[in-house]
Amino acid sequence: MTPSTIMVRPAPGRKSRAIVRLGAITVPAAIGRSGRTVMKREGDGATPIASMRLISGFRRGERNGRLVTPLSIRRIRPDMLWCDQSGSASYNRLVRAPFSASHEEMRRSDGLYDVCLVMDWNISSRARNRGSAIFFHLIRPDYEPTAGCVAVSLRDMRRLLPHLRKGTIVRVV
Repeated sequence: MTPSTIMVRPAPGRKSRAIVRLGAITVPAAIGRSGRTVMKREGDGATPIASMRLISGFRRGERNGRLVTPLSIRRIRPDMLWCDQSGSASYNRLVRAPFSASHEEMRRSDGLYDVCLVMDWNISSRARNRGSAIFFHLIRPDYEPTAGCVAVSLRDMRRLLPHLRKGTIVRVV
């Protein structure tokens, strides 16, 4: 069976807003504060214009209850971090605390990664400074821009999850 495709198109009005569509499901989304780019660089605040496969996901077990999805979802532990230092051998990889290189905490207090899906951007074939931690995750209030990820509401994530599996394509156009 061919994996489904999630289309992420720019929304009119603001460069940091998008429309996500999967089959008959269409939902609003936030993308990078710098909009979209074909030349993604670490820290540029842009969402890459690309087709990215979903690899797996993470969830906060004590929040949001059970998630229904065929996608492999791991419970976030307090020691889970994601390396975002391009010079590190662990660049754009899940690492464990303690970890001295620059990183993001997966167990965020703001809830953005309470449901966090990993897209294959600069993971299978890594290049320094090409961008890290490009995830499909939950939104901030009022659909505030992301640092380069795609973000939707928890309600909309729950609508999408049953249709997502490893290999589902997220196509940002």
